[in-house]
Amino acid sequence: MDQKAPFPLLAALSLSVMFSSCSGPSETTFKELLAESPSIEGATAYLPSPYVTAGDRVYMVGHQDGSFPEIGWHITGEMGGIWDHPIKLMDGFDIELTVGDNRFSLDSASTFVNYPMANVHYFEWPEQNLLIERWQYVPDGAEGIAIQVLIHNEGSSDLDIGMKVISHVDLRPTWLGEEGDMIDSEDLLRFDEEIDTWIAKDSLNPWFTVFGTDQEGSTAATEENPYEGLGISASTSFTQQIASGSSSSWNYTVAGSYLGEAEAVRTYLQIDTYRTIWCKQKRDRYQRLANQSKLTIPDQDLQEAFEWLKYNSDWLVRDVPEIGRGMTAGIPDYPWWFGVDSEYALQGYMAIGQSDVVESTIRLLDSMSGVTNKNGRIIHEMSSNGVVFNPGNINETPQFATLIAEIYRWNGDEDFLKRYYPTVKAGLQWLMDENDADGNLFPDGFGMMEIHGLNSEMIDVAAYTQQAFTAAAFLAAEMGESDQQAEYERMAAELAIRINQDFWSEEFSSYADFIGTDEQALHLIDDAIVRADTLDKPWAIEELRQTRAAILANPSDEPRPFVLHHNWVVNTPMEVGIADPDKAMKALKTAEQFVNPFGVFVTGIDRDESAGSDDGSFAGSKAFSYTGAVMTLPTGVQAIAENNYGRTDQALDYLKRMTRSFSYALPGSMYEVSPDYGMICQAWNIYSFAVPIIRQFFGIQPHASKEVITLSPMMPSDWETASVEQVLIGPNEISVSYNRSGNSVTIELIQTKGNWTVEIFPGLELQDLTILSGTPVGDDKKLTGNRISFSNTIP
Repeated sequence: MDQKAPFPLLAALSLSVMFSSCSGPSETTFKELLAESPSIEGATAYLPSPYVTAGDRVYMVGHQDGSFPEIGWHITGEMGGIWDHPIKLMDGFDIELTVGDNRFSLDSASTFVNYPMANVHYFEWPEQNLLIERWQYVPDGAEGIAIQVLIHNEGSSDLDIGMKVISHVDLRPTWLGEEGDMIDSEDLLRFDEEIDTWIAKDSLNPWFTVFGTDQEGSTAATEENPYEGLGISASTSFTQQIASGSSSSWNYTVAGSYLGEAEAVRTYLQIDTYRTIWCKQKRDRYQRLANQSKLTIPDQDLQEAFEWLKYNSDWLVRDVPEIGRGMTAGIPDYPWWFGVDSEYALQGYMAIGQSDVVESTIRLLDSMSGVTNKNGRIIHEMSSNGVVFNPGNINETPQFATLIAEIYRWNGDEDFLKRYYPTVKAGLQWLMDENDADGNLFPDGFGMMEIHGLNSEMIDVAAYTQQAFTAAAFLAAEMGESDQQAEYERMAAELAIRINQDFWSEEFSSYADFIGTDEQALHLIDDAIVRADTLDKPWAIEELRQTRAAILANPSDEPRPFVLHHNWVVNTPMEVGIADPDKAMKALKTAEQFVNPFGVFVTGIDRDESAGSDDGSFAGSKAFSYTGAVMTLPTGVQAIAENNYGRTDQALDYLKRMTRSFSYALPGSMYEVSPDYGMICQAWNIYSFAVPIIRQFFGIQPHASKEVITLSPMMPSDWETASVEQVLIGPNEISVSYNRSGNSVTIELIQTKGNWTVEIFPGLELQDLTILSGTPVGDDKKLTGNRISFSNTIP
């Protein structure tokens, strides 16, 4: 064991903390601080499954029963534990209690409860009449975590209880660490007696973790490390006497740094000092998140899910100052940055008022895409050490244009527009110059479907390209580039026509998966038949064989559309609103065949006759795979598509399907694959809820640069009353309430900027419209004022 003396900064920091601790009031427990916060208790069956204690610098992943198994596939067995990206600090820790010769480990919790910004495990030791609680949270902006143990002696005798915390250090790099010259090496330990803490270091890197308890006179020892890798373990032990009927508490802190020992020690001492203050601050910040875009609707399950998705969105913020701050895709295996995940999710983030992370994520993606590609192409995936894994799939560049336009509609920030419009222009130039060899406006290459061979002209790439040119035309108009605007509008209009002509299959009442050659289609059919046979989907095998026979009987020398997989992306023309109405209605009806009670299948040929009633756990493959998956993103896309064609009740049905997976496995969260597979928390879930609810049901469509809000509510028939409060639009804040009685609807909008114009149902002829409050601005349906209300008869 390394017994080097602490470096000089340590003593000064220690004295400062000791003075602060001694002069302050007695500490309030995390339990007391969170007594009024919302919470959700987990299901007993899912105690041996993951949870996350989230923070923007550090987060912890373990199992709800209190254990820390080796989990994850991106770095096999390493995605759990305590992470301070771009390094890992610990594989986890064990807490053991002893009374006499009896031993009890805190790894078999009877109950797990999740809070918006913390969680707690409850343990029962009936032989000793002890109830134990392990609470934890990560302070905002801190490279560390605070753990607090409460012990309740419910017996008739006083007890001397031995406590032992065994910490399993594993200072190792993130995924793709080696590509960034981050080479893992053996970890070393020393105990610093001056502050009663362990200090661990990677022997060849300036990576540190500092950990210990707040109990004086503790005993320190090294321990055998049970985990794979180059980690090392150490323990801290002490004794507490707890009287009959009394309770006691103690704290355990873990801090780290990938820059040096001073930073890790400083964070440790700060958390040890300010854990209570910082807990209260984070609790209050989460209450503010809850109040933004606060939803009140008749469906309490959906309302609760929407509230917690706002918390989930904050859980996924990752801050690595040397690289950037942004929304990450998912926990535990995607805790870094993605292009397409951001392009969906950030639209939802903006609608729930989390604009700071929206703009910092876009800044990060734009800068790293510029460094990597230098041509407007948007990256697909980047690890937390800044190493780019994939320079970008074809769909990500057009989706970036749509994202920039949508965020600009909400923030109205001229600097934002000027900063990112050049990337939009360059990206669309690259998209068409480098990826449209035949000049038909359909770029070639991989889109959302990660199926080998699906890289010709994909329906989602085509639809998102059309949407991108529409978005770019809007941005060009805002920039005063009228010629560029006209060109983008021309291309958008032509693409909409071509998609409806060239991708439509009347035989299948669906848009095609792709346009390609017969040879490509036949190879894909052979692969799909193997997939369908493996999954025992005889209907899909038969359909694919019929398609193969039809291709061979009617060969073509030219590329043509094919419906093979019934992938969810065939619904993107309805998502972006360019499908001809008659085709849209047929395609939306076709899509209803490829669902189960949780939502839409990623690949339609994976469904079978049991799908309509199959609402149990998802039986995924041993190796991580999306085969057979139903996911929230395809389901959210379908809800948006239904709303675009006036089918609000069908849209609500898809939202309800997704809500069935809320808290199914992890209380307060919604898995990536429904109901309990893949990431335990997924960023694009907020797109699937916020866009259909805020932008479509409530009809809030801002144009902040013009100080105009368009309001066109279209509520499901089950919702007679609904409201959303504190929706942030640039410097404005609005609240909208909807009330229906019989065939009469009353709508009220309250805004902080009374000079902004609210335009009601533009383009619609309304009968019996009555303005109840607000000042008309040259038009009966354009109003200003802090309070605008009107009533109308439902057609």
